[in-house]
Amino acid sequence: MHVSLDGFVAGPQGEMDWIKFNDELFEYADRATSNSDLALYGRNTWQMMDAYWPTAADKPNAGTHTKNHSVWYNKVDKIVLSKSLAGQNIPKVTIVSDNLRAGITAIKERPGQQIVVFGSPSAVHSLMKEDLVDELWLFVNPVLLGEGIPMFRDIETRTSLTLKESVPFKLGVVALNYKVERRQG
Repeated sequence: MHVSLDGFVAGPQGEMDWIKFNDELFEYADRATSNSDLALYGRNTWQMMDAYWPTAADKPNAGTHTKNHSVWYNKVDKIVLSKSLAGQNIPKVTIVSDNLRAGITAIKERPGQQIVVFGSPSAVHSLMKEDLVDELWLFVNPVLLGEGIPMFRDIETRTSLTLKESVPFKLGVVALNYKVERRQG
């Protein structure tokens, strides 16, 4: 998840024009994504992703990252957190619309590599509240937004994190990978 230095994942109107990226960052993200075989999204983010990624590799100017991510997106199963999509049958998509803890816990117990969440700040807020996040991958961008959609909201108890990896990129972004320890309190 991209985040500003002051902790926002998007501006007040959802703008993300402040996010920095380049080939170096894309290569790193492609390596991390390749270790995931299941993607989790909130409904809004999934609808945006699903409108673009299935055919992104077919575009005339598609770069390496776009081609790689499009292939990955089409290959993996998806989980979408959504009440409005409840009961819909969508190929390669599992809709979790109620009892988040039970639904995600059952999915996490299946064999596989790992689940990755893209964007979806509301979904992350819900998952954090239910203590269902095992790791955080934050791409800290060198910008202060002052206001916007916060990365963390409604954290009711202290949650300890252990830094697993930090990678600085030439464009000023720092990737931080944290293991989420179980909550205290």
